[in-house]
Amino acid sequence: MNLRLLIAPLLLVTSAAIAADLPPIPAASLAKKKELLFSDDMASNPPAKPWHRVVDTFKFENGVLKGTQTRVKTIPATDTKPAITAHAAVYGLEIPTKDSVVEVRINLAGATSMDVEFDDRKYTEAHYGHLCRAIVRTNGVTIMDEREGSQNLIIKKLKEDPSKKVEVAQLMKGKQVTYPAKIEQNKWYTMTVETVGDEMRVLIDGKPMAYLKSPGIGHVTKSKIELGVGGQSGLFDDIKVWNAEPAK
Repeated sequence: MNLRLLIAPLLLVTSAAIAADLPPIPAASLAKKKELLFSDDMASNPPAKPWHRVVDTFKFENGVLKGTQTRVKTIPATDTKPAITAHAAVYGLEIPTKDSVVEVRINLAGATSMDVEFDDRKYTEAHYGHLCRAIVRTNGVTIMDEREGSQNLIIKKLKEDPSKKVEVAQLMKGKQVTYPAKIEQNKWYTMTVETVGDEMRVLIDGKPMAYLKSPGIGHVTKSKIELGVGGQSGLFDDIKVWNAEPAK
């Protein structure tokens, strides 16, 4: 019997079930753009003042911002060397927002993931003040409420206890969504992230691709916008940040 004929219907059923579990993506904009807070075509040298290093290896070259993850594996400390924790490359902007529209061109030129993140370093109940994040991979677009989910200090502590898996799963419910997508390597896309109240919507080349409504997204003061790259390498270009208000 042809194994593919058996597997194909199962894949279709699984994909349909996953899609059915995802919230519908609003067709209309969540945000109405107000004043332009920041714009950079990545061609200036030195970089525009709001940029700052977070987890380096980023550099401006050939008119784009290139990020490359170098801390790929977690390595325990030795007698002669400190521990290394695996982490994506991160570059940040000191631009406080509440509701906003962030638009940036992205190219997964070898990267496994690229993201736009919002943080508040003064918020102490989530690791490093992480609030919410939109992630693009070759096979999907993810939105995460990190303040109430993966970076919440209570949840991170519970994860250390294997007996708390069910409790952690309940606390994480509704804090993260991934919508299937096909994003090609070495191709430029325009990524738009609308953040209004406790809602976030992500568009790729103007097409709505992901949506999440969750409390952490509604954090009043998002003091930083950060760009992240996992893998080798990701390119950013032509970023714009607008203050916004609800479109409705």
